[in-house]
Formats: sequence, C-alpha cells, structure tokens
Amino acid sequence: MKKYFALLIAGLSFVNLQAQTIADALLYSQDQLTGTARFGAMSGAFGALGGDFSSINVNPAGSAVFSNNQAAITFTNYNKKNNSEYFGSKISTSNTAFDINQAGGALVFINSDEKNPWKKFVLSVDYENTSNFDNAITTFGTNPNQSVTDYFLSYANPGLYNSNISETMISGTNNFYEFLPDFRTQQAFLGYQAYAINPITPDNNTYEANVTAGNFYQENYIDSKGYNGKVAFNVAAQYTDRFYFGLNLNSHFTDYEKSTLFFEENDNNQTSGIRNLQFENYTHTYGNGFSFQLGALAKLTSSLRAGLAYESPTWYQLTDERIQILSSIRYTPTAIGATISSDLFSTPTYKLQTASKWTGSLAYVFGKKGLISVDYNIKNYSNIAFKTRGYYFNTINANGDNVLHAASELRIGGEYRIKEWSLRGGYRYEQSPYKDKRIMGDLAGFSTGFGYHFGTTRLDLSYAYSQRKSQEPFFTQGFTAAPKIKTENNNFALTLVFEL
Repeated sequence: MKKYFALLIAGLSFVNLQAQTIADALLYSQDQLTGTARFGAMSGAFGALGGDFSSINVNPAGSAVFSNNQAAITFTNYNKKNNSEYFGSKISTSNTAFDINQAGGALVFINSDEKNPWKKFVLSVDYENTSNFDNAITTFGTNPNQSVTDYFLSYANPGLYNSNISETMISGTNNFYEFLPDFRTQQAFLGYQAYAINPITPDNNTYEANVTAGNFYQENYIDSKGYNGKVAFNVAAQYTDRFYFGLNLNSHFTDYEKSTLFFEENDNNQTSGIRNLQFENYTHTYGNGFSFQLGALAKLTSSLRAGLAYESPTWYQLTDERIQILSSIRYTPTAIGATISSDLFSTPTYKLQTASKWTGSLAYVFGKKGLISVDYNIKNYSNIAFKTRGYYFNTINANGDNVLHAASELRIGGEYRIKEWSLRGGYRYEQSPYKDKRIMGDLAGFSTGFGYHFGTTRLDLSYAYSQRKSQEPFFTQGFTAAPKIKTENNNFALTLVFEL
C-alpha cells in the first residue's frame, strides 16, 4: 500500500526543476497603464510631449521639458473584475487594491550662457509600480471530456520508469523521496502517490488515469498578489530651442505570489478509481533586473512635436519558491484517502530577458488651449528568452518562438485647458502577444480625467478602463480545458505635483 510522503529536494539538485512557462515570462514583459494621473487620463500618449514624470518612462527626453524643479506623488486604486465561463457555468470575481503608484523628483539646471546651444540639463529620479499583480479568478463547471488526472498522466507517459516515482527511502524517519531528477518526474510522482495514475504494464513504465470516463465537476481558484517596480535614474538635456535628448538607467524589482487550487469530483464509477481530487500550487517569484532607455524629442514647428524612443530588454535574475499538495479520495468500501505534498523549496537563480520596445510619437499643441498626442510602439514578444542554460529552458524558448509574435500598441490622448482647469481623455489599443488570440485577446481601453492648478501646486485625477478576453488552460499540458475569461480593469489615480 502506498504511504503518505513529504517530498523533499535538496537545493543543489534543482538545476532542472524549474516550472516556468511563457505565460510567466509575459508577466514581466507587458506594460500596464500606471503612473501619474495626467499620464493615465491621456492613456499614456506622452512620447512627444514630456513634462510629466511618467512620460520619462516612455521617452527619457521628456524630463528636459521641465522648466523648473518638480516633485510628484501618485495614489492609485486598482479594481480588477474577471467574468469566467466554463462549460456553460458563469461566475464573476473582483479584487481591489490601493497603492502609492508613483513618486519622483527632478532638478533643472539652466545654462546661464545664452550663447551655449545646450540650454538646460535635468537630473530626475522616478519610481513607478509598473505592474500590479493583485488578482482573483474563480471558475467552476462540469467537464464532459477530461479529468485533471490527464495532467499527471502526460508526465508519466511515455516510459517514465516506475523506480523513479514508486520507490521510497525507508531508513529511520526519512520516509520521503529525495533528489527527483526533474519537474516531469515530480509531477508523475505526485500523481502516482495520490492514486491519480496507475501502472498498466509489467515493467511499470506505462500508466493510465485512475478514473472512469464520464462527467467531472471541476472548480479552480486563482489568487495572486505582488508587483513589478521600477526606479528610473534619468538625465536629459535641451539643445537649442528645438531638440531634447535623454537617457534612463532603470533598476527593476519584482515580488509575485500566486496560489491556485483545483478541485475535481465525479461519481462515474462508485466501486473503484478516484472519487475526488484537490491539487494546490503555491509559487513565490522574486528578484531584480536592469534596463536602459534612450530618447529624443524635436519641435518640428512651433506646434508640431515628434519623439522617438528605444527601451532595451529587461535582464532579470529571479528565484522561485514552490509548494505542491495533491490530495485524493478513492472509491473503496472505506473511502481511502491519500495526500502527497512538497516542502517549500527554492530554485537556483535563473535569468530572464524580456522584449525590447520602440516608440514613435507625434503631438500637436494648440497654443495654451490644449493638445493632442499619438504614440505607436512595437514590441517583439518572441524575443523573450530564459537565458539560463538547460534543456527545460531551451524547450520553453522554442515554444515562445512558436506562439508569440511582434505586437503593436496605439495610444491617443488629448487635453483642453480652461483657465486653471485641464480636461483630458484618451484611448489605447494593444495587440495580443500571442499568435492565437484565443489564448489572450487584444486589449482596448479608454481614460478620462482633469487637473487643477493652485499656483505652484497641481492636483490631477484620472479614471482608466480596459478589457481583454483570454482562454488560457488551467495546466500546461495533458489537461487542456480552458475557461473563457473577460477581464475588466478600473483604475483611479490622484497625483499631487509640486513646483519647487
């Protein structure tokens, strides 16, 4: 009879025990509309405008537009609603978070030599919470085709030898299986020890799912929290009255926690096989990274402005902590249960390179009455790559080349001024990073807001809405069922700007 086990794996054995996916890598490559309220109210279309702390993160030359020393701080309320549909069953869940989303300061040095074409130098620092990971998704429904046992079966077949997943250490109290060689064996081990799969050949290296075909009631819960943060160290300069140049050196840091719980129940065969199964996963990813940005702005005429900016990939060094727990109850006269779990363990630090980005911008300024601005950027997501060596990472990178592509984003923003008041609005459209838009669809959103000047102080408020549809599978292989999710974001921001 199988026993209860605690899966313990020593740190030095984790070279091949990674569980990252392309979806994980995308978390660090996609931009959310964050930053100052003015920036958000105009949907981030600031590449040719500058004069705003968040514009520095689009085009580093934007800080050279500042005419005097400034400081700003932004408070943001995030609300995310997920509408899930799974085999006809629908449910909505929402999550709300509050954060100090942005804080920055700029020092402006005016060149007193009027004959020198370099008119101004600016040093600035800006912190932004570039991504907020707080989210909750609930899914339930009856699957007439597949059991989650197919997930564990896909790792056990073909030809995973029984000695890898059925033998254990018996000496003393060390009743656990140490030093499993890879993630594949881990998942097969969990499934075998919890009776989700059984061997069907004499040499025990071919397996079958321990369920009877029929209907499977399933629930899935996802809860995540955390953020991507970025500190931009910026230097910019104005050359004559027409040109602006800038450079950012960016320090990135991330802290991301995700918990999932998948529950399945069936009564297809009330004499044998799995009756219900619960699979829990916890992942904590943390680390830091570096990137740089270059940008230029030009006043083509007194009203027309243009901008061009390049953002390098971000080179991350990340570490994962992981726990897995699989519990099951079998149909027997005494309804026997089994639980197999892993201790919390950390993987070795690994490297991730995100996609680079080019942004082209145009803006037209109507004197002191207002302006309209357009940004267009393109990012080749197929260039995302795990840089740590190993077969597992090579497989993920190859998969990324097949499923991801270059995607563009359009942002349009406008502002109209009435004395001390500024009225703002914007629109953004972002293509899916996936070639198959069923996995993740395009994003569309709008924004609005206003600002009021109190002499040397300005108060800005904004509201931004966006929505995107997705249909990502619960698991990476074997069990292919996927709910239809419509995600709606409602963000409110308040910024205080102080001219010093």
